[in-house]
Amino acid sequence: MALDYSRNPEGTGGTGKKGLGVLIGFFVAFVLICIAILVIKSEFTITSVDITGNEHYSADEIEDHVLNGRYGHNSIYLYIKCRFFGVEDVPFVEKMDVELLSPTEVKIRVYEKAVAGYVEYLGHYLYFDKDGIVVESSTQQIEGLPFVTGLDFDYITLHEKLPVEKEDVFRLILNITQLLTKYKIETDKIYFDNNYNITLYFGQVRVFLGTSDYIDEKINRLRFILPELEGHSGVLHMENYEGEGDKFTFSRD
Repeated sequence: MALDYSRNPEGTGGTGKKGLGVLIGFFVAFVLICIAILVIKSEFTITSVDITGNEHYSADEIEDHVLNGRYGHNSIYLYIKCRFFGVEDVPFVEKMDVELLSPTEVKIRVYEKAVAGYVEYLGHYLYFDKDGIVVESSTQQIEGLPFVTGLDFDYITLHEKLPVEKEDVFRLILNITQLLTKYKIETDKIYFDNNYNITLYFGQVRVFLGTSDYIDEKINRLRFILPELEGHSGVLHMENYEGEGDKFTFSRD
């Protein structure tokens, strides 16, 4: 019996058409993918960012942190990142709520940690809240917060209270900070001696407030006196203040 090794013309033609169909299918899929990418880039690119609640960081810094990375401004990518992974921790920020208002608009609400002041310990600045709990550790000083000195520590633990003998000092620090803000006074630092008497530093001028008695009145009067002491060096004594009409003395260095 003779064997026939000749090819089937019809079979060859069918295979060729099938291969051509697959090639066309791949090409169409590639085109569709390219169109989808272009649509995603043009229609899902964030162009409007509304940021609220930030004080320690500028809006640009918050935006750079949230919309970071190669695809950071893509709203689909941002949704997936925030939905499943969340925003990376930011110092001095408790949390951030990220809300997509539309494919091109995002709203970021920043909730900062309530910081009353900071102390220096072993080369780091420890930031604490009104209850004296250390909420952050950093090698950088943050402007607008009081630098507190004179308090002694054997140890400091993050997220725990600063170990001081008189815990009411933290509420006093917060009260002083709020009064300074109210009267638009900026101090270099707040110093407490062993008896928790208060001294405020303004360059070469030291203001000895003494105890917390009449603290509101003292700081209120201070805002009118400080401009007159600009360029001088010495100590302004306010520790004996007992009411309206009292005078203060300035001891030059």
